[in-house]
Amino acid sequence: MASMIDVAKLAGVSHQTVSRAINRPETVRPEIRARITSAIEQLGYRRNLAARALVTNQTRNLGLVDSGSSIPGHASMLIAIESAAREHDYATTVAVVAHPARDVIDAAFSHLMDRGVQGIIVLANTVDLAEESLRVSADVPVVMVAGAVSSSERLRVVGVRQENGAQLATRHLIDQGCTRITHLAGPDRWLDARLRVDGWRKELAAAGLPARILGQGDWTARSGYRIGLEAPADDLPDAVFASNDQMALGFMLAMHERGIRIPQDVAVVGFDDQPGSDFFYPPLTTVRQPFAQVGHAAIAALLHALDGAPPESQSISPELVVRESSVRAAR
Repeated sequence: MASMIDVAKLAGVSHQTVSRAINRPETVRPEIRARITSAIEQLGYRRNLAARALVTNQTRNLGLVDSGSSIPGHASMLIAIESAAREHDYATTVAVVAHPARDVIDAAFSHLMDRGVQGIIVLANTVDLAEESLRVSADVPVVMVAGAVSSSERLRVVGVRQENGAQLATRHLIDQGCTRITHLAGPDRWLDARLRVDGWRKELAAAGLPARILGQGDWTARSGYRIGLEAPADDLPDAVFASNDQMALGFMLAMHERGIRIPQDVAVVGFDDQPGSDFFYPPLTTVRQPFAQVGHAAIAALLHALDGAPPESQSISPELVVRESSVRAAR
């Protein structure tokens, strides 16, 4: 494998100049950089990050503590964080915590620390994962991606304003003239599900409307379908706010099979704006989570921590995307 010295010889420069061209290209004249780039391409040179870590004492590796959930919204967040890390030339090591018991969380943090991560991001989707991660004392900066956790002396928090997103969805249904707006809730142990219930209740209370849970699903389309089939025909709501798009999809299929029209009989709004939600039938009104923005914010918070900046929380607003599934003018 070609070395930096090989590149330097071919380009006719010192190996220190090659190092500067790779790590601080703005300090090397353009014509010299061009020769070095050409030599790198000819030799197929690749940086030895392990050797670099020994010299700089920086592994450029970040840890991710994740529940391993495969639901679309959570998976999108994980992808966004990993992508943002690579943009800053950091690798990521993931520790999956399927059962967030105390000893499992401790083992996950130890696993990451043993691999020399410079910081850790916790995707705290459940109450258990958030609470146990708050308890762990890590020797590196920690950022938590969560909707309802406060920052502390050692913890930075980045999240989407889930409650605000639920309020946007509910207000939209109220503006469409709906007065019996029920909620298809997500699992109670999930922080996002709790916050979406809170936002829905708050907006209905402000409008003087009653709040009724239609059912509680598990984020899957199957659970939304089941709840849609079980809803009493003589007591159907005129609108449903589903806690995610997959449950909305299942519910809409159940309504179709029962001969209940959407949005004419029941308006439907989801949450996440997962890829393909605009191809549901009818296209789904939903709350778009800014996954890429949150991913960049989480990495930025961790890099600021590595630079010694004080902890602070960042809460990012979601966006309502209106499509045909909720527009009552289609009646």
